[in-house]
Amino acid sequence: MSKTPRRVVVGLSGASGMAYGIDLLQTLRRIEGLEVHLVMTQGAKRVLIEEIGKNPEEVELLADVVHRSQDIGASIASGSFRTLGMVVVPCSATSLSKIAYGIADNLLTRAAYVHLKERRPLILVPREAPLPIPTLEALLKAAQAGATILPAAPGFYTRPRSIEDLLAFMTQRVLDLLGLEYPRAVRWKEPEVVEE
Repeated sequence: MSKTPRRVVVGLSGASGMAYGIDLLQTLRRIEGLEVHLVMTQGAKRVLIEEIGKNPEEVELLADVVHRSQDIGASIASGSFRTLGMVVVPCSATSLSKIAYGIADNLLTRAAYVHLKERRPLILVPREAPLPIPTLEALLKAAQAGATILPAAPGFYTRPRSIEDLLAFMTQRVLDLLGLEYPRAVRWKEPEVVEE
């Protein structure tokens, strides 16, 4: 059996917390031999501009392959396109609900659906709070379908000194869940990380 290509799909949806997605993309870019596929919803593009003043084109430069959210026929829409997993960060309540209930009406939700059906890692990083009952129900449904729910809630036992430290904590959790080795954040009772 051939080895799974070292590919990761990153989806950015229209929720606050774009800094988490950008930090993940910047980190994945540093991992040798990894091919990063990016898909952004229209909502994500708007939030990027309004929240952190970045144009979508700037963020697209962090990926090896960029897919348009309307392109349902893209490679990442097929189960035969193998990956190590997919991360939706940030994951909006709308994208979460669509993923939880199998509504594949754009490329991001279709790629997420494919990862669930193929039993590949799908990591959803919601940031919204407080959570109303429909969102809580969608979180449960997505988890039952096989997704990993990783709330954007960085730990403080690492004694973060900057926003970058908080972002690194979440990125490290994502890397761990994907089985990717890259020193990004301090771990509990381990020596401090020195980035390459």
